[in-house]
Amino acid sequence: MTGIGVGPGDPELLTVKAVRLLGEADLVFVPVLDRLAADATAPPGRAETTVAPHVPPDRLRRLPFALDDQGGVTARRAAAWDAAARTVVAALDGGATRLAFATIGDPNVYSTFGYLAQTVRAARPAVEVRTVPGITAMQDLAARSGIPLCEGREPLTLVPATAGLVAFADALAGPGTVVAYKGWRRHADLVGELRRAGRLADAVLGRAVGLPGERIGPVTDAVDDLPYLSTLLVPARRDGRGGQL
Repeated sequence: MTGIGVGPGDPELLTVKAVRLLGEADLVFVPVLDRLAADATAPPGRAETTVAPHVPPDRLRRLPFALDDQGGVTARRAAAWDAAARTVVAALDGGATRLAFATIGDPNVYSTFGYLAQTVRAARPAVEVRTVPGITAMQDLAARSGIPLCEGREPLTLVPATAGLVAFADALAGPGTVVAYKGWRRHADLVGELRRAGRLADAVLGRAVGLPGERIGPVTDAVDDLPYLSTLLVPARRDGRGGQL
């Protein structure tokens, strides 16, 4: 079973290896929000939309996950992990030998794939699990906004807003670039902390990066249509070329 990073949403940002393995897979699983899984009219998830140009529809399979559950390891989330693993195991037992799981961004960066892989391994220890790296939202946002993520000796700090405001504030107090994922409902608090740290003017916010209707620009208080998977980039303070070497 291979977890394949498919980037932030643009089908052209898949690696050559990702496209090849998706094309060779017997089945390609994609995550979908569990509460929408039974709704035939619900739009496909981001991962499915991204791989659709590269995978025939008859080889795509949706796996429901509690993607919007903010309560930690809840019963709902654990049940979704278990059910998804049973579906994958059933495919293996049915004779499938090349299974892929398409995950937005990278499978080793805040990805649902890690939980699925762990659960499948527990049921079938002999299953070989591999990952294929993908382009992350922070890389795409840095490229689109013309901001280098790190130079010279600068660190790069990636913080999920779900970890709380203290983690974000501590990152801002340190050197280097700070990136915050999953701002969504915590956006107002993040903006307030940027103001307190004097970092608001330089910050960039990416909404739906890589998708139709994406918006990339300065950080404001507005939260209209702010998706859960927004990306906030706060550049390092640099005093000139080579200043951090």
